[in-house]
Amino acid sequence: MKILIPTTLAAALAFAAPAVAQTAPDAAAATTMPSAAMQATDSSMSIGGYGPASTTLVVPAGAKVVYQQAPTPDQAYPAPAPLAKYPVCKRGQTDKCIERGGK
Repeated sequence: MKILIPTTLAAALAFAAPAVAQTAPDAAAATTMPSAAMQATDSSMSIGGYGPASTTLVVPAGAKVVYQQAPTPDQAYPAPAPLAKYPVCKRGQTDKCIERGGK
């Protein structure tokens, strides 16, 4: 009971505390340190975000476009080589060991 009251009080105060609002950076900071997206000269590009800077793919005229299939997961991420000898697993060990046989 002695622990319940302080923890309940602490939880109530944590939820009752006012949230701190996030503010946008001021205009002076934005003009002194422009981002790479703002420095773009193409007017069709949007500012910020994780998307590509331009959605149009520019391929020179007469260039040959080759589509190549991705490698299989076995080729891309090959399995490690097996060890020469695996010891018997100890308590709590699960990797690079073998389970004890027997009944």
